[in-house]
Amino acid sequence: MPPELLADRKRDLARLASAGHAAALLLDGEGLALQALEFPLPGPVRVDFVHGEMRWRASHGAAGEMVARACGVRKGATPRIVDATAGLGRDAWLLASLGCQVQLCERSPAIAALLRDGLARAAAEPTLAATAARVTLIAEDALAHLRRLASLPPEQRPEVVYLDPMFPHRDKSALVKKDMRVFRSVVGADLDADALLAPARAVATRRVVVKRPRLAPDLAGVVPHERMTGQSNRFDLYAPAS
Repeated sequence: MPPELLADRKRDLARLASAGHAAALLLDGEGLALQALEFPLPGPVRVDFVHGEMRWRASHGAAGEMVARACGVRKGATPRIVDATAGLGRDAWLLASLGCQVQLCERSPAIAALLRDGLARAAAEPTLAATAARVTLIAEDALAHLRRLASLPPEQRPEVVYLDPMFPHRDKSALVKKDMRVFRSVVGADLDADALLAPARAVATRRVVVKRPRLAPDLAGVVPHERMTGQSNRFDLYAPAS
């Protein structure tokens, strides 16, 4: 970016910060990005499935990722999945790269815009177009979408509902990652996440998978039927509601 344009951008961001805004959406040559308005300015955060970490993870052993095993993905089994708390779409992208049809629910307009931009750029990459085609973005509240799905016959409902709500951490060590810090500044913690478990179990025909910090309490205080525990996170598995 030319120095004069960079200076203009910094002045614009400073004005937004002084007005009390936590972040801003920016459009540049690399696509749409979310910029935290804290100084010194951290780098922008964008949804990028074409380069970097997500490209590598999707092409190097995604089948071995714990999220895939928790969702029941294996050779010959690629369930239909609703990711009701999409966030930056990383887990959903890994699942789609393994052949799953994934619906992404995201209620934050800013985060939904990032997802839409990232998926569009992935769709334009020939080697990723098939994966991008397996992802459908639903830009609305997950509870409304789950209630709509519950009215469908079982054969039209997802086999898996995946929940990864933001956990209201109190310790600063949980905010180290730049992208999560910026994300939290926009969406906050999912304080209503407990309300998603029962509707999710009413929709899923095989299982509900809840991703939690390893030591976090059970979602809605409901003990899962099975747990898969890693170093920092765990996946709690719930059977569908009878």
